[in-house]
Order: sequence, then structure tokens, then C-alpha cells
Amino acid sequence: MTTSYYLIIFVLLILIELIYFKIARIYQILDIPNHRSSHQKPVIRGGGIIFPIAILFYFFINDFQFPYFVLGLISIASISFIDDIKTVGKRIRMLTHLVAVLLIFQEINSWITLTWWIPAIVFICIGIINTFNFMDGINGITVSYGLTIVISLIWVNIFHDNFIPLDLLLITAISLLVLSIFNFRNQALCFAGDVGSVSLAFILIFFLFVLCLKTQNLGYLFFFIVYGIDTSMTIARRLYLKENIFEPHRQHLFQLLKNELGINALYISIAYSTVQLAVNTIIIWSMKQDLFHEYLIIGCLTILLISVYWGIRLFITRQRV
Repeated sequence: MTTSYYLIIFVLLILIELIYFKIARIYQILDIPNHRSSHQKPVIRGGGIIFPIAILFYFFINDFQFPYFVLGLISIASISFIDDIKTVGKRIRMLTHLVAVLLIFQEINSWITLTWWIPAIVFICIGIINTFNFMDGINGITVSYGLTIVISLIWVNIFHDNFIPLDLLLITAISLLVLSIFNFRNQALCFAGDVGSVSLAFILIFFLFVLCLKTQNLGYLFFFIVYGIDTSMTIARRLYLKENIFEPHRQHLFQLLKNELGINALYISIAYSTVQLAVNTIIIWSMKQDLFHEYLIIGCLTILLISVYWGIRLFITRQRV
């Protein structure tokens, strides 16, 4: 695609987003503030619908490439959008997530190659999808974190391993930029919603899946490590305190930074993305090392990030006293 094509897609996505805003206001697809919210006024929910729409643009422009992936994306985006409007049962959501992830296996025809690993991979993928959903709690965090990962993948695709059409990565980046216009601000005009966070997670999982399979290197999964640590450590702490992990809460580190220390949400979003970008840079560099040193570097990074995570939580706890 030429630059003019990207510009046209950018403008079209902005127009579609604005049209969606009108529809959302008419049908009251709004995020109403409650005791867990970080906003005080109703905000349009579901602005992340622009992600699957952008992928559909790519799909139709490029002779229907990756049909199973697109089918999985449409199914998972549809159930998530319905959930934005009216609560959907956990079983239906989980079944849809399962089917969507299995469609990725069909897309890359990896049933035989990954036979024994399929249950573990499905578990990890569904975990990542839910992690993105959990972490979409403050202005700008989804778009900035998503852009960080996509930019890292574009770098890998151009300079290291050409694992997927560059146009697909660039269109995804454009959709993130479009949403950031309306979401990356102190008073957000819209939230990504479940349709946004879940769809984005599914898209990124597909990219990482293809990359890991082509390079035979699982180190790229650490492109999700910052989100992963916040979510897994929060769950571990709640289990330790014998809390119901399925109940809504405000215990993620980004929520504590916002609500307990009063740090601006956009600064927190930038911090998460900056840390992840630094990690991604180190991971990409470590791929030039032998396997032992690569995983040693990744292991040290993980220990460092977990230590920093608990150090900040301890600091916040002492501030409360």
C-alpha cells in the first residue's frame, strides 16, 4: 500500500468512529461511573470497535487473507460488543474465546506441529485476552500499550524476521492512533470497551503466535510481560488474602497509582508503555545471543520487574499508614 492508502484508511476510521459515537449516544452505550470508576461522567463505551473494522479493511483490500483469523476476530469482537451493551454470561464468553483461539490454529495450520502443546497455548492465549480486559481501566493505557507492542513487531518484521505482511501491522497501528485521538486525554471522549481490549488482545496474540512459530522462539511472548506481571501478581495477592478473584476490584498497580497516589492516568499509561518498550528492546537485542544467555537475560528482567512491582506496592501501602 502507498502512503495515500494509509491516509485514506486513517480518515475513514476517524469518520467511522465519529459515526459510532452518534449511534452510541442514541442507544446509550455508555460507561456509567460507579464506586470503582476513575471517571465522574458517563463516557461512550466501545470505541475499540475500530480495531476489528480496521482488520476488515485489510481483509477486503488484500484478497481475503487470513480468513480463519478474521472469523475468530469477528466472533470474539461481536460477543465482546454485546457484553459492552448487556452483560453476557461467563460460559458464553469463554466458549467464544476458546473457539476464536482455535481458529488461529486453523489459520496457521499448526494442529500437528503443536499437538501436545495446544491445551497450554489455549490457556495462555485466553489468559492474555482476559489480562488486556482487566488492564483497560484508565485513559490511554490500552492504546499506548498496544502501540508499543505493534511498533516493536513492526521493527522485528522489517529488520529481523519478516513474519507477517507489514500492511497488516501498519493498519493495526493506524487504528490504535485513531482511538488514541479520542481516548488518550484527561477527559476521554470514549473508552475502548470490552470490544476494544479483547479484540486488540486477539489481534496481538495472532501476530505473536505467527512470530513465535516462525522463529521457534518463545522469548517474544515477553512483549506482554508488564501487563502479565501486574495481572498475575494482583491475582496472587488476592488469592493469598482469600478474596474472590472474580469479583470486581481496584487492586491492580495502575489503579493504586491513580487512586491512592493521585498520579495522572496518562502518566501511568506512558510509564507502563515505556517500561514495556524498554523490555522489548532488550528482548529483541537478546535474540542475537545464544539460547542460554537469551533466557538468562529474560529471567533477570522478569525478576527485576517483579521486584519493582512489589517495591512500589509496598511504598503505596506505607503511604496509607
